[in-house]
Amino acid sequence: MTAPPPFPPAGRPEGGRPRGLRTAYCGELRAGDAGREVSVCGWVARRREHGEHLAFLDLRDHTGVVQCVVDGAHDLRSEYVVRITGTVRSRPVDKTNESIATGEVEIGAQSVEVLSTAEPPPFGVDARGEADESVRLRYRYVDLRRDRMQANLRIRARVNAAIRRSMDRQGFAEIETPLLWTPTPEGAREFAIPSRLQPGSFYVLPQSPQIAKQLLMVSGFDRYYQIARCMRDEDLRADRQFEFTQLDLEASFVTQQDVWEMVADSVLEATREVTGEEPPAVVQMTWEEALERYGTDKPDLRFGMEIVSLDEAVRGSEFKAFAAPAVRAIRVPGQGSLGRGRLDALTERARLLGAAGLVWLRVVAAGGGLALESPVAKFLSAGEQAAIVSATGAGEGDLLLAVAGEAAPSCRVLGQLRLELGQPPVSERPYRFVWVTDFPLFEGLDADGNPVAAHHPFTMPHPEDLDRLESDPLSVRSQSYDLVLNGWELGSGSIRIHRADIQRRVFSVLGISEEEAESRFGFLLGAFRYGAPPHGGFAYGIDRFVAILAGEENIREVIAFPKTQSGADLMASSPRPLPARQLAELGISILEPPGRAPGGG
Repeated sequence: MTAPPPFPPAGRPEGGRPRGLRTAYCGELRAGDAGREVSVCGWVARRREHGEHLAFLDLRDHTGVVQCVVDGAHDLRSEYVVRITGTVRSRPVDKTNESIATGEVEIGAQSVEVLSTAEPPPFGVDARGEADESVRLRYRYVDLRRDRMQANLRIRARVNAAIRRSMDRQGFAEIETPLLWTPTPEGAREFAIPSRLQPGSFYVLPQSPQIAKQLLMVSGFDRYYQIARCMRDEDLRADRQFEFTQLDLEASFVTQQDVWEMVADSVLEATREVTGEEPPAVVQMTWEEALERYGTDKPDLRFGMEIVSLDEAVRGSEFKAFAAPAVRAIRVPGQGSLGRGRLDALTERARLLGAAGLVWLRVVAAGGGLALESPVAKFLSAGEQAAIVSATGAGEGDLLLAVAGEAAPSCRVLGQLRLELGQPPVSERPYRFVWVTDFPLFEGLDADGNPVAAHHPFTMPHPEDLDRLESDPLSVRSQSYDLVLNGWELGSGSIRIHRADIQRRVFSVLGISEEEAESRFGFLLGAFRYGAPPHGGFAYGIDRFVAILAGEENIREVIAFPKTQSGADLMASSPRPLPARQLAELGISILEPPGRAPGGG
């Protein structure tokens, strides 16, 4: 993993010098400070003896380290918290340390005050080794002292500040919405909170402020945002936690294009803030185009290897496999020399992904031109080979991988192979944002034959498709959109339904009766009866966004106190049972898990 982007020291009060017990930060002292008397505070990072009477001490705070020369009689050990007062002086030329920013100076200590002693930490705080993650999470307060974690969380703070600048500049009002809420159809399992005052009733923690922010539009606030905490009781993975943070926004009297520009302003502002560079503009493509070109609705645009159609190139071919409804291929640049064992492994991988097989073709020089080398090449005429080379844009030394079958599954298989063969690591720039638009309104049928909402039931259908809502619902597009960054879905949004007649039609298609709709969403539908403006919005995950900007593969590395994959907080030892008295107050009894004897461990 590459180092995170550089960032300036944080924490300096407005207007100049630090306050409190120190007059300078450890990492900010330079040659121009020589002769200055300072007081610095921090943790002992390293101690080196220099004869009987002196010791060199590396003192660390969140801005960096500085070398201090102290009386060797002081008992100063690793991670002791100390305050050192002394004079900044230049190091001898042959004793400078170019690996740290303060390497030209040191502090000649005049006084040393031990503010707190420390036991030996469970792992080294320096960057020379990586402890097991379970140990890091158990002692997270030590883990967070490391340079990498300090950088990650300060990047996160800068991203939040940049988002707020963007939102303020665009006229959004920051408004908080409730954390104790009512069940909503967001698609994931919710955390339930029992009510002590109303036994047998429950709140839920919001999966997102979706309905609340729509109500704010009805209330006339026009442009709302918040950096919102959201909770979903779902299986955890590298890009998912029970608790997550998102930029949530909603605006009235807007089109999809308006929302895209508002969101783009915020993500580009944050990217500039962290990298100091101008990121590429956010591009757009439809959902169908993303699947056809990249085999996924989360395309990574940092590299090529786009999926191309070979339908015209192999039409009428003697090779029977190419008689399938569709033939799709990708070009893997410079990989024509892959050995047969690796090619066989790719073929097996394609089968595991659902393909009937995989055709590989090496592009070689032949007779002043290019030809294909493969076990199936003998079934392809010279004209077909030339057409395949032309369709893929291949050159000598490239490898072509082709899948035949139905178009959509063939593209999905090649899209996955594309990522496995060509995707750069998360830490590799540039940052390529893309809007994926025009998703289907419904994603299939449930067990009762009713369509299933692809986003949520408040998403406005595409106006051109409204007349097919009842007759051909699976062909209806929605006014919904996702923002993708380097192959990670950052978030999604849509133009909302604000008309009661359209909302009733969508509920009917979903199999939701008027009684059920009134029971579940009555407070929203009731609000719409009092004048709802056209509105739309978006939300994107700040944890995922920061992880990409910090060069991390897992969002746990940009969250101060995350849960493990099993949902445990190893530091705080949660979750844990509640006392019987507290359960009784809530009217809750605990059932024994199936198969466990009463009173068993």
